[in-house]
Amino acid sequence: MDVSSTTYQLYPDIEAYEKGLLDLDGHHQMYWEVSGNPAGRPVVFLHGGPGAGAGPSHRRFFDPEHYKIIIFDQRGSGRSKPFADITDNTTQHLVADMEVLRQHLGVETWLVFGGSWGSSLALAYGIAHPERVTGFILRGIFLCTQKELDWFLDGIKTVFPENWREFRDHLPEEEKS
Repeated sequence: MDVSSTTYQLYPDIEAYEKGLLDLDGHHQMYWEVSGNPAGRPVVFLHGGPGAGAGPSHRRFFDPEHYKIIIFDQRGSGRSKPFADITDNTTQHLVADMEVLRQHLGVETWLVFGGSWGSSLALAYGIAHPERVTGFILRGIFLCTQKELDWFLDGIKTVFPENWREFRDHLPEEEKS
């Protein structure tokens, strides 16, 4: 999704006023950033993927005068280190990482915003830490059910077969299973 498109009425581009890498376990480091109103209502953005990473355009979903906007790249994603590493990279690890980040930033509770895989992670976090969630904004819900995974991995090729073949042909043979 091109969130910079004029089709979407988003908030103006803003810069992060605070960012860093947070050590998680001696192996993984999480990239995080904060923008918007330092005294605003905390909202955490959860990117899709898994593995997609967050970008500056994701800040534009939120009114920077009202929200303290917290964005991070999940383990193995985006600017987090090491990139594309799946060692100790489970949903439970990601939920625990969110708690480490929340505590690091001194946030008591936050609004949780997630799309696609981020919606699944948002719900997993809410189940584990309901006392830390003031609400959810979920889009493009992906619940990781077997039926959804089957559609994602196999069904989509029936709708756009030419695009599927083009995508598939870029993959090495050992990854085409």
